[in-house]
Amino acid sequence: MRHVLALSATLSFFWLVNSGHYTPLLLFFMVVSVLSVAALCHYMDVLDGESQPLNLTFTLPGYLLWLFREVILANIAVARCVWLGTSSISPCVITVTANQKSDLGIVIYANSITLTPGTVSIDLNENHIVVHALTGEAAADLLGGEMDRRVCRVEG
Repeated sequence: MRHVLALSATLSFFWLVNSGHYTPLLLFFMVVSVLSVAALCHYMDVLDGESQPLNLTFTLPGYLLWLFREVILANIAVARCVWLGTSSISPCVITVTANQKSDLGIVIYANSITLTPGTVSIDLNENHIVVHALTGEAAADLLGGEMDRRVCRVEG
């Protein structure tokens, strides 16, 4: 039941933020849509801890803000490489160890690496992620482990 309530709250919040219109008719459509989707998900028995991890509810927003900052900084670094030319680029392939406890944590880590400009997750074997980095600096940042530690904190 907690998952149905969490899904309903998430869908309502998403609707309200994206709609921008709060007329009674649209709010009625929101309630009908959210209840329909929640009932369908409950009937299909697709809501569980794996499909909707409630433990990430409070830790994920802080991580996403940190990741957003890192994405901006990485964008600036990649733009600098473009302006400086090929002499500033030193591509390399490294392997980083994912210290997360669950598959979801490892996937969050691998996706965070790929979302950050200048790095791409190439392969994932158990808890090792093969990463292509555009510069040695980007590789060193990953090997420093700050992103890994933050994802571990999100995971709990």
